[in-house]
Amino acid sequence: MSRTDLPLTASHWGVYRAEAEGGELRALHPFEHDPNPSPIAQGYLGTLDDSLRITAPMIRKSWLDNGPGSATEMRGHDSFVQVNWDEAERCVASELDRVRSNFGNEAIYGGSYGWSGAGRFHHAQSQLHRFLNCIGGYTKSVNSYSLAAGEVILPHILGNATEMIHNPPSWQSVVDNTELLVAFGGMPLRNSQISSGGTGAHRARSALTEAKNNGVQFVNISPIRSDIADDLKPEWVAARPGTDVAVMLALAHEILGNSWHDQEFLNRYTVGFETFASYLTGQNDGIAKSAQWAAEIAQIPAQSIIDLARRMATSRTLVSVSWSMTRQSHGEQPFWMATTLAAMLGQIGLPGGGIAFGYCAANSVGTEKRTTKYASLPQGRNPVKSFIPVARISDMLLNPGTSFQYNGKIHTYPDIKLIYWAGGNPFHHHQDLGRLVQAWQKPDTIIAHEWCWNALAKRADIVLPCTTQLERSDLMINPRDPYIVAMQAVVPPNADARDDYDILTGISRHLGVESAFTEGRSAEDWVEWLYNESRELAKATGLTLPPHAEFAAKGWHFVDPGKPSHGALSAFREDPNINPLKTPSGRVEILSQAIANFKDVGVLPHPAWYPPTEWLGNASSEYPFHLISGQPADKLHSQLDHGPVSQAAKINGRSRIGINPIDAGHKGIVSGDILRIYNERGACLASACLDGDLMRGVVSISTGAWLDATVRPDGTLLCSGGNPNTLTRDQGTSDLSQGPTAHTCLVNFEKFTGPFPKHQAYLSPKIKLTTLSRPNHGRIQKNRVHKKPPFENT
Repeated sequence: MSRTDLPLTASHWGVYRAEAEGGELRALHPFEHDPNPSPIAQGYLGTLDDSLRITAPMIRKSWLDNGPGSATEMRGHDSFVQVNWDEAERCVASELDRVRSNFGNEAIYGGSYGWSGAGRFHHAQSQLHRFLNCIGGYTKSVNSYSLAAGEVILPHILGNATEMIHNPPSWQSVVDNTELLVAFGGMPLRNSQISSGGTGAHRARSALTEAKNNGVQFVNISPIRSDIADDLKPEWVAARPGTDVAVMLALAHEILGNSWHDQEFLNRYTVGFETFASYLTGQNDGIAKSAQWAAEIAQIPAQSIIDLARRMATSRTLVSVSWSMTRQSHGEQPFWMATTLAAMLGQIGLPGGGIAFGYCAANSVGTEKRTTKYASLPQGRNPVKSFIPVARISDMLLNPGTSFQYNGKIHTYPDIKLIYWAGGNPFHHHQDLGRLVQAWQKPDTIIAHEWCWNALAKRADIVLPCTTQLERSDLMINPRDPYIVAMQAVVPPNADARDDYDILTGISRHLGVESAFTEGRSAEDWVEWLYNESRELAKATGLTLPPHAEFAAKGWHFVDPGKPSHGALSAFREDPNINPLKTPSGRVEILSQAIANFKDVGVLPHPAWYPPTEWLGNASSEYPFHLISGQPADKLHSQLDHGPVSQAAKINGRSRIGINPIDAGHKGIVSGDILRIYNERGACLASACLDGDLMRGVVSISTGAWLDATVRPDGTLLCSGGNPNTLTRDQGTSDLSQGPTAHTCLVNFEKFTGPFPKHQAYLSPKIKLTTLSRPNHGRIQKNRVHKKPPFENT
């Protein structure tokens, strides 16, 4: 059998040909049409049936013995009791019924943030939301950990976040037309391995090489030199973390002061420039946002700003802003100010010019693709109106009934009694994990679908074992990627693992909503339905997809992207009256009247620079270093951290901490030393890696290490595996979007002198094998009195 005859599977990091023998995965070969495949998939090898695989439904012993709300402080430490599927289904159904009957459906939190698998049908979050809507709804979350602040601000200034983020000038437009690409936050290729919903061919690496060969010049404004590949010969502007908006303002000040701005463009395509210009020149606050002003803030030469402003004004310039720019204090401002800077240059909507949000943040950003729509699993209607911004989960759990601001309105945190999570790991995504561990003790019950014993599974009360994407058939059909793939199950489900659809079908049967949930379709029926519905939607945009049988026989289909797109703003550029933006004015809103009308939002109605809560400008000798916690190169988030690819990247079994050699030398640190990185929120252990690509005063630890925490005498966590979210701040970007602020974080570090905590992250909990009769608490219990978690008043 040739490799092209092997079955196809797909993931967020690529498409692969799977080789299996005797029901065991032997190899994953890159898809023959992928020019730059990711190695992340190899992390599956050896993990599908290892000791961390969850083999049967499990219930935490204290919860099983004493009922919901019992010994919640034992989550993460308790043993589990194995039960059969019928017992598990009845237990989950009864607990859902108890909570919705006694407290209402808003007491169920089903936000369930996470990327799960790339299949269109077996998408865990979609399955869960459909199920919860069938039983009356749930409290949801909005926005993403990736760029929540950007998702909130872009509708105010450009009208549509999704369209603006995922449809910048295509890579081919950049190759053919761009002269200067200025990247705030860089364009790290490690992130371009990933694309939500799957990707057939990785484009970023080849596109950047083509652009360089065609004369495009790159400027990397970042504290990390390697945030743009060295072979692209970028100019490195090593600005302090959190000061990018100050640099953008200074560039704008220089452009305005030299009359390099395009006033005609500003008049026709924007609103509010005059008010912003008064702020820029200091007429409003007495502070001119000059190159000298920004140079002091960012600690870069003023002449570098002046020179760059001239280059931008005399070139076909594309301004790129990384998603990471939004994950800091006032993270709304970088997208807003970058758009304003591009508007001043007058190149928005031109081929290879204007503004882009997140080149290399995902493979889909910039990839050439056909504009079309595909079907997704219908979610039904959620009658519950309560929600939270995704990164405010600890606030919700710790402060039920209190109010919060979001996007100009005041909302109230619901009182959550039950969390239902499928397809993600909050102990990866969230900040200040010590605080999350405390908050996690508040709900009565936590239910999780998981395939391996990660931090979420160990901290759940009921764990339902699910399949991986290698163990089920599905459909990769993603409007952001030109490839469509028929995903095949390449190995059978491990032990008693079930698909999320089968799990929820069983529970829905006990709740009397099976027909509403399944609509009488099997999983195979749904996959075919999704393809056929997508085929009809595509036809409406002039795209013809092959019949399902023909597609399934071949295994994949390529959708010709056609002519290179010059981005979502090109039609607006052609005629703003015929093609207005979806803003109140129909124009680029440099000044947002909607935000001006918000009460007590704490920001000006135009872009501005606000000193971060923690940054090198206010660092003390106690915490003198700025921590950058970016995405890992060896996995997606925390997926497959226990696999061979992630494990091979660790030093001494721990995450690496990058340190400038001069900073390391002052502390007597050499590569390989195990360090304790700490602040008042917590600490972690990581292995030193001296890195001359880091500016002085900055350290970096990639996210993704499974939480391996012990509680210190002061109540904070020490993660022995190197999870940086034991250190990061759990505070919203601002009252405007309440996004995460992981990159606003000061720390210190020292050699760790031990004793070393025992590694627990890659050990399964203790499991008791037993046959159970249905427990008493599997029935509705009214007016139950719950114990207070020990951290409730701290």
